[in-house]
Amino acid sequence: MTSAPRPRIRGRALTGALAALGLALGMITTAGALSPAGAATWPTATGSQAVSSTISLSGTKDYGMKRLYGTGDLGSDSQDEDQGPILELAAGTVLKNVIIGSPAADGIHCLGSCTLQNVWWEDVGEDAATFLGSSSSNVYTVSGGGAKEAGDKVFQFNGAGTLNVSNFAVKNFGTFVRSCGNCKTQYKRTINLNTIEATYKGSRLVGINTNYGDSATLKAITIVGDTSKKIIPCQKYIGNNTGAEPSTNGTGPDSTYCKYASSDITYK
Repeated sequence: MTSAPRPRIRGRALTGALAALGLALGMITTAGALSPAGAATWPTATGSQAVSSTISLSGTKDYGMKRLYGTGDLGSDSQDEDQGPILELAAGTVLKNVIIGSPAADGIHCLGSCTLQNVWWEDVGEDAATFLGSSSSNVYTVSGGGAKEAGDKVFQFNGAGTLNVSNFAVKNFGTFVRSCGNCKTQYKRTINLNTIEATYKGSRLVGINTNYGDSATLKAITIVGDTSKKIIPCQKYIGNNTGAEPSTNGTGPDSTYCKYASSDITYK
């Protein structure tokens, strides 16, 4: 579901090795490990695979840094909300070391708790990943990786539970993480961001619904190139289940919904 207008940011011709982005997260290698020195580097694909219909996964899947991209029904490169994902993960799936290329369709869907380790999106389609599932015990973990060119959202949190994102690089985006503002079924959602580097342009890091008891905790956030501080760290909304556009409900830390201090955010 969408909850914000959709200006589209596009940057094509993403083939072959990608240049380093000069990120300060620490080197994120193709094995998913972090080194304390250097800059996060976009990985070079070990090969490419066209995906014409959604691939369903369970258990643990390591793609070894292969690039997957949409074709056929998954290759329209549109913002349509009805398009399918490249990958659909059953509850409990661990996905490692994969690049989602372009066209990216609706990225990755997690049907329940899942782990995305060292996953990279070269050019986000509708969303990079959507987290689903109705249990409040669901835990969705994104560790390492990066995403760029997201005209709208990067991570769409439609289900219930907790989303943890750490050691992640994002560049050119609308909203980094959004708790669904107008899904037919709404839940309380908890979002934790730790060691994130967000490079301008961007609109907001996280959007949550105060009326459903959502909360977002931000730690070790670095915002790059936003000299005017236009990126909103935490946007509060009044969500609904009618499909209407949700209204805003303020910004900034409040210790209940948006949990962070000025010292948790560094501007470079």
